[in-house]
Amino acid sequence: MRKRKVNFPTGLFVFGVIILLALAFILGYIWRVLFTSDYFRVKGVIANQASTIDFSHLKGKNIFSLSLPRESENIARSCPDCSRVRLARIIPDRIYVEFVKRQPIALIKLYRYFAVDADGYIFSSSLEPQDSGLPVILGLETRIFGPKAGNRYNNKELSVALLILKEAGKNRLFRDYKIQKVIIAGIDNITIQIPISRGQNTYANWKAPGKNGFLEIKIGQGDTRDKVAIMAGLINQEKNNLESIKYIDLRFKEPVIKFKDAK
Repeated sequence: MRKRKVNFPTGLFVFGVIILLALAFILGYIWRVLFTSDYFRVKGVIANQASTIDFSHLKGKNIFSLSLPRESENIARSCPDCSRVRLARIIPDRIYVEFVKRQPIALIKLYRYFAVDADGYIFSSSLEPQDSGLPVILGLETRIFGPKAGNRYNNKELSVALLILKEAGKNRLFRDYKIQKVIIAGIDNITIQIPISRGQNTYANWKAPGKNGFLEIKIGQGDTRDKVAIMAGLINQEKNNLESIKYIDLRFKEPVIKFKDAK
């Protein structure tokens, strides 16, 4: 049987090649315009807040040739109190920088006061404890050496203190009974101080109370969520009698309440 000869439409092939060449030319032209035109060179940087960081190295560069992730990482190194830095292109010639600042959960006393966030990153703070309204973590001066702003510290004692504060932050009771100090003597010997006002059931301000004007709770590592819940329950149960309590001890299987007049 004779084979049938297939004739490929030469005109269609030539037309397809012409179309592809035209597309390649157009795309190449667009590419050259985008990456070489002065119209797309960075003329200014806009930030969501004032900053001392110098952005001059970005100006004059082609807006499309910039690696935003790399630039973001470089800028973040100069901003220790930032959890991240986001960059975005504003066509044709602007870069937008968004600083996302870390949220301090407490102040930590080392050779000076630092702010610390919930993840254990420390950063500089101009606030003093009495002005910040934040709890103060004490007792880590000999456990964290050469602290550097922007670094995260995985110190066990600090981790327990932060976990206590995070769990307390989830409990509505601690909006009225705010933790003022977390004093760390050891991983299983942590004292929490909560100010209480004489003649009142709540203490809303940071100002230092009078002598014995605070409630002490002793706590150690392990089962922190349950211990904070027990602490809240006991405070709520004894809220009209807090001034007569010397301390609450949660380091044992059963909580212990020590009263001031107990022998």
